[in-house]
Amino acid sequence: MKIAVPVNNDRVSPVFDVAGRLLLVDVEGDRETGREEVSLDDQEIGPRARHVGELRVDVLICGAISRPLEMMLEDAGIEVVPHTCGNVEQVLQAYRSGELSEGAFVMPGCCGHRRRFRGRRRGCAGR
Repeated sequence: MKIAVPVNNDRVSPVFDVAGRLLLVDVEGDRETGREEVSLDDQEIGPRARHVGELRVDVLICGAISRPLEMMLEDAGIEVVPHTCGNVEQVLQAYRSGELSEGAFVMPGCCGHRRRFRGRRRGCAGR
């Protein structure tokens, strides 16, 4: 599985639509097998969604994201986990252990709501 997180100073970038860097983390079972950072130069949502799809991302963990961009990514088969904030390493660890839904990682002002959790899996524990 490939997890992508937009980064800014070791934290989840607050707005994916304008994020400049994306951390890609390859995970097999409960083990990280690789990581790399790529630039996101695409400022328009169509090219940005295509770029992320071409990177073969399975899950995007991000802060705020526009609904049209989120829908494009989901249509491309990418699971989007929006409204996430915090230190990137802690967020990745929480996602992999199935604990990302805890309030500590929800962006302020989101009242604990995540569109992503409408009947979908939470985290990747057990995968």
